[in-house]
Amino acid sequence: QLQFVESGGGLVQPGGSLRLSCAASGFTLDYFAIGWFRQAPGKEREGVSCISNSGGFTNYADSVKGRFTISRDNAKNTVYLQMNSLKHEDTAVYYCAAKRGFCSWYTTSYAYWGQGTQVTVSS
Repeated sequence: QLQFVESGGGLVQPGGSLRLSCAASGFTLDYFAIGWFRQAPGKEREGVSCISNSGGFTNYADSVKGRFTISRDNAKNTVYLQMNSLKHEDTAVYYCAAKRGFCSWYTTSYAYWGQGTQVTVSS
């Protein structure tokens, strides 16, 4: 099955930036929409962003719109989440996930998941 290895998480001050990467192995990502999700302690997992298989469509949660940018490089089987102007409320474990078809905000529609990477925004 398709597997993701996530990297790029860490500790950053408010207003700082991080870039998360998700590298796939086993299968090409050409026909998959890719979503980023996050989960903070005691909270439900929520959708952050999604990108279509070609990269022609992107969508963002209102809480991150204008600060985060999703992108993909199908030749490298890799997706990215550039996070700028980070806030305390962005602190969470971030997951990448893949599904066939259109982008979706619902975790149950994604078949393949990364292991998660911790992002902590703190002074």
